[in-house]
Amino acid sequence: MSQAIAIEESENHLQARSQSACFVCGQDNPHGLRLPFQRQDSGEMTATWTPDPAWEGFRGIVHGGVVSTVLDEAMSKAVAATGSQALTAELRVRFHRHVASGGVFLVRGWIVKRNRRLIEAEAALTAPGGTEHAHAWARFLTLPGASARTAPAVSSAS
Repeated sequence: MSQAIAIEESENHLQARSQSACFVCGQDNPHGLRLPFQRQDSGEMTATWTPDPAWEGFRGIVHGGVVSTVLDEAMSKAVAATGSQALTAELRVRFHRHVASGGVFLVRGWIVKRNRRLIEAEAALTAPGGTEHAHAWARFLTLPGASARTAPAVSSAS
């Protein structure tokens, strides 16, 4: 079962704890997307997503905020897979094509660069033929005092 990281304030600092009710990946959230992310040998985190019509902004088109959330989660999973505890500090999304509800899409997230407390990541949402529908860039800020194991950055052609 996939679990998300919940951030909890304790003794004047933030700390992460597992949670299965995450809106995007939590399997225990009846209103969530329930995306099962998997780590690839390359370090990328991937999931297959078939958006529901309930998430449309315009008829037949998934709301851009939902698409952005899915891309943010893919990057967050890539960051968490390195053992880092971090929060999204900045998120930018470019929509190339509309995301049709009922379509099947591949969501990929990977780390591009890592500095002391800042982690840069990217994510892509593609159709089965490889056509990119949306791309995201984000910066994650690691939580103070959180330890992380060192992992190499993962690059991916987009």
